[in-house]
Amino acid sequence: MQPGDGTRFESAVSSLGGVERDGREPAAEPAAPYEEPARRGRLAHLFIRAVDVAIAGAVLLVTAPLLVVIAILIKRDSPGPVLFRHVRIGANRRRRDVPYRGSHRRDKDLFGKPFELYKFRTMQADARERFPELYEYRYDPHELHSMPIKVLVSTKNAASGPGVQPAAGLLDDPRLTRVGRWLRRTSLDELPNLLNVLRGDMHLVGPRPDIYENIRYYESQHLAKLDVRPGVTGLAQVQGRGNLSFHETNERDLEYVRHRSVWLDLKILAKTLWVSLRGDGAF
Repeated sequence: MQPGDGTRFESAVSSLGGVERDGREPAAEPAAPYEEPARRGRLAHLFIRAVDVAIAGAVLLVTAPLLVVIAILIKRDSPGPVLFRHVRIGANRRRRDVPYRGSHRRDKDLFGKPFELYKFRTMQADARERFPELYEYRYDPHELHSMPIKVLVSTKNAASGPGVQPAAGLLDDPRLTRVGRWLRRTSLDELPNLLNVLRGDMHLVGPRPDIYENIRYYESQHLAKLDVRPGVTGLAQVQGRGNLSFHETNERDLEYVRHRSVWLDLKILAKTLWVSLRGDGAF
């Protein structure tokens, strides 16, 4: 599914347009003024939390046999843990321009409260030691605007340039295991995210939680996405997913923050099921 292919909702986000990628260096634009996220009343918060717990609990219960099978396949395929724990940045409960300074504060200021995200392991356990160059997280402005985000944060393979499907570059990622490639294509590696939902780290719907190294590259207006709790799925995941560029992804997340509502969340959840079954933007 390519950005702008008709998958946009006709309601709160109908004003979104496709982002052109013509290979030219993007022109600098003035930072947009900060906008407060759409507010939810107490009843809406309680309803969303109830939906989060009910759906996350039900899916984990129904898929329990599948989770066991996946765990066995991962262990048989490569040495290492079944689950991958990765520190992500959650919601910033303070003002947008005040870095988080809580108990998890390290030697650098964070942009929100850190938490451990759970996923099925899809890479070699020693990938960071074997391929340190893939963990430098260095991007130039053109890459942030033009390169599909799944390629940007993996190999940045030149084979994924204009006119070539992003999967061409991702297939060359040396860190992925055989089972890991299958889990990525089917999105089954994300099932343990539901544990984070039950813990209250995430909603089912919201901006995907990012790592500190990537947040450094956000344009100023995009920091507003950190004012809400992250989610397992979101507007970016049903409007292009891995095919979107870094800044396109943030723009979709920002639109969600501006227009979020119970109704929009329910529509995104329904759309996510269809997108996941088709494998759109999953690599």
